[in-house]
Amino acid sequence: MSDLRQELKQEKPFRSLHQEAQLNLVRTANLMTDQFEQMLRPYGITATQYNVLRILRGAEPAGLCRHEVSARLLNRMPDATRLLDRMEDAELVTRARGTEDRRMVKTHLTEKGLALVDSLDEAVEAEHLKQLGHLSGEQLESLIDLLTLVRSTK
Repeated sequence: MSDLRQELKQEKPFRSLHQEAQLNLVRTANLMTDQFEQMLRPYGITATQYNVLRILRGAEPAGLCRHEVSARLLNRMPDATRLLDRMEDAELVTRARGTEDRRMVKTHLTEKGLALVDSLDEAVEAEHLKQLGHLSGEQLESLIDLLTLVRSTK
């Protein structure tokens, strides 16, 4: 019996290797996401908010419009405006209308947002090591290559 079948307490075999592989991906992603969310909880942000902070840190000093932030998120976010509203209320980001093109609203990190994302670097790296540190460099490269290959078959 496969490890996944045991975890799911499933007696019957999977219909195919494709099904087992897909369910393994989903199960693993969910477990890793849950652990990451738990690590972030004491900081008062979600994984999606952390992702926005990380994206904006990489885009400074230019900032990004809402559509650009949304396009770069790891998870699809149907209402990025509401997410950015909450982050602005928490004083993590600021938004300003462009002077040349008034339709363009750029989002930037505030000092508080930058300090928060910077302070998380070590905790995030520790979480990555906790989740994936038991894999060798070669195994990690293989995993990255395989996952990239899976995503390329859209």
